[in-house]
Amino acid sequence: MIDFPNGHQAHHGSRPILVGVVPGQPAVVVEQAAVFAERFAADLVCASVDSSRYTVEQRPDGAAVTMPIDPDLGDEQVAAFDPALRDSLAQILEKRDVRWSVRALAGGVAPELARLAEELDAAMIVVGTRESGLRESLREFLNGSVAVQLAHRQHRPLVVVPLNPVTTEHELPWRRKA
Repeated sequence: MIDFPNGHQAHHGSRPILVGVVPGQPAVVVEQAAVFAERFAADLVCASVDSSRYTVEQRPDGAAVTMPIDPDLGDEQVAAFDPALRDSLAQILEKRDVRWSVRALAGGVAPELARLAEELDAAMIVVGTRESGLRESLREFLNGSVAVQLAHRQHRPLVVVPLNPVTTEHELPWRRKA
C-alpha cells in the first residue's frame, strides 16, 4: 500500500468498486458502495452516465468525447462530471476511509457501466433501485431496469441497494394503478 497526503491509501492489486451515481440519489447507495470498498481494501469509482449523449471517442486519459442524441442540441464536447454531484459525493465520503474518484460517461447507463467495469476490472458494480413514481415507472418501462440489464449482460457481481423497499402488505411500485 502507498500512503497518500489525504490519509487514504491505494491498494495495489485490489480491484476497484464501481458505483453508478445520479444527482439527487439517496446517499445510501454511495455509502453502501464505500462500505464494500473499505472491506475489500479497494478504491471506489463513482460513475455518472449522461443518457442524452453518446460517446464518439474514448481518450487515453479516460475522458469521453460525446455528442448529443438530438443533433439540434449542440456539438461534440468532452463529458464533464457534474460539480454539484461531486460536492455531494465528497460530503458523503469525507468520513469514510476510502480513496475515490469520479468518471463522466455518456450513452446507455447499463452498457456504459458495464464497459467501465470491464475497463477497470472492477470487483463489482453497485447501483440503486429506482425511485417509485409514475415518471420513474415510465422511464424504466421505456428503457428497462439498469440493474436487470447489468445482471444479464455482464459477468461481474452486481449489488442492488434498495432505495424505497416496500413491505409485503404493500403493492410493488410497478403493480400500482396510476
